[in-house]
Amino acid sequence: MRRTAVIVGALFWISNLATVVGSVISGPIPDASKSLTSMYPHGTQVLVGTLIAHINDAAIIGYAVVLFPVLKRFSESLALGYVAFKLLEATMLVVSAAALLSLIALSQNYITAGASGGSSFQTLAEVTLAQQFWASRLAALAYLFATPILTFLLYRSQLVPRFISVWGFIALAMLAIGLAIGVGDPTRGFEPGQLLVVPIILWELFFATWLIVRGFNPSAVAAIVS
Repeated sequence: MRRTAVIVGALFWISNLATVVGSVISGPIPDASKSLTSMYPHGTQVLVGTLIAHINDAAIIGYAVVLFPVLKRFSESLALGYVAFKLLEATMLVVSAAALLSLIALSQNYITAGASGGSSFQTLAEVTLAQQFWASRLAALAYLFATPILTFLLYRSQLVPRFISVWGFIALAMLAIGLAIGVGDPTRGFEPGQLLVVPIILWELFFATWLIVRGFNPSAVAAIVS
């Protein structure tokens, strides 16, 4: 159980760090017109950043699978639902990444073609960016279903102090509000509503650090073992 806690905590950290580092390397996602002129010249940068960011996809599947044997002691159906939603989240993130990377080839073709076919390239870029956006939004929706399951099971089992679970519920509600008001389209630039994402990130990092440093609650572990 101690090793499980450390592995889960490390994977949460890897998930968040990979996303941040990869996003910084690849840079902000441009709108349709700018993507046609900028994606191919910066193709290597975008590719490397995207691949690093999507180490997150493997990490979230990893910690969901590692947590399953622990969580199923308190509710096997909910634990299985948690894994299923995390798998869906990872799948949608992969689809989002594939759509984004396809813009590199589209940009190359646009630059090669010159001024000809400009409107059709613009339309294709808009469609591709829409696919990328909605795939990432579906991934966020899967996260909104998965995380309450985790926080509920943590609260009921007391594997970690209950204030961590309560914090998770509150942070998740703030994230849901941000998504409901339309925050999340990277081509629109910074919006104040994006700050609603910060609490859930801080929660994940605190939860991860707690698992690495303190592990699961010994009394809750004893109940599992017995």
